[in-house]
Amino acid sequence: MRVILKETIDTLGIAGTECNVAQGYGRNYLLPQGKAIIATPQNRKVMAQAKAKLELQIAKERKIAEEMAAKVKNVVCTIKAKIHEDVRLYGSVTTHDIKESLDSQDILVERRSILLAEPIKELGEYKVPIRLYKDVEPEITVIVVAEEKE
Repeated sequence: MRVILKETIDTLGIAGTECNVAQGYGRNYLLPQGKAIIATPQNRKVMAQAKAKLELQIAKERKIAEEMAAKVKNVVCTIKAKIHEDVRLYGSVTTHDIKESLDSQDILVERRSILLAEPIKELGEYKVPIRLYKDVEPEITVIVVAEEKE
């Protein structure tokens, strides 16, 4: 099914582009949510007219993402975790823990934007990228320290 995106979707593309999606995905999610329209000649003309508005919106979103990247670039998240022996953690540090740490510092990002390849299972310092926009991925520093025993 060919659709024209009305808004940017990470896995498909930016707003205004035409792409091919599975019929169920288009019919059950994209179309009812208003995220896309069916790619017909009439809809292509309408989207061509709205292209200038979309380009302005894309530039605005990118500028906001770059400003946020400058703010996030030097952020350090310190996460306390229980340790088993010397450096091994009982559990692991996940994107949920990193999001909570960022929220406590008044930095609001979506959990799925945190690009943690695999959960952190040892103490130490890690660089974790955060995808704010298509090509805007600043890295934050995550420091995992041992929780104080009582």
